[in-house]
Amino acid sequence: MSTQIKDKEAFERLNFLYQAAHCVLAQNPENVELARFYCQTQRVISKRLVLRQDPSVKRTICKRCSSLLIPGVTSTVRQKKCRGQRKTVIRCLSCGLTKRFLSNPDYKLWCEQPEALLENQPKPGVNSGSQKDPNKTESSLKTDEKKT
Repeated sequence: MSTQIKDKEAFERLNFLYQAAHCVLAQNPENVELARFYCQTQRVISKRLVLRQDPSVKRTICKRCSSLLIPGVTSTVRQKKCRGQRKTVIRCLSCGLTKRFLSNPDYKLWCEQPEALLENQPKPGVNSGSQKDPNKTESSLKTDEKKT
């Protein structure tokens, strides 16, 4: 039970650092180094405690220089069409790293799909052989019963 509280406190700290980086850049857009320090600290904490961050947070932090990617301030955002697919290209103005994301409205991240949820996973203790398969015919079920 103490690990849940510890993780909650760690996520609260990560959230505070992320919000602090946003506030610093909102007040003074030239104060990029302080915002970068907050994002770097956030990354170190999440790696040390092995915590997964939400993809929406990870997409707004540069992997190379840990700069917070705010369009027009620390990054540029462009829409490109390549091989019939629309892509969003985000370029960090500090280090020049580019990130490309598909602009498919039907696309869902793995963590947003119902198969990723733990409660939708099959239970390990349940015997799957005792359940009848609706696709099997009666003759194949009788041969299965004879084998057991």
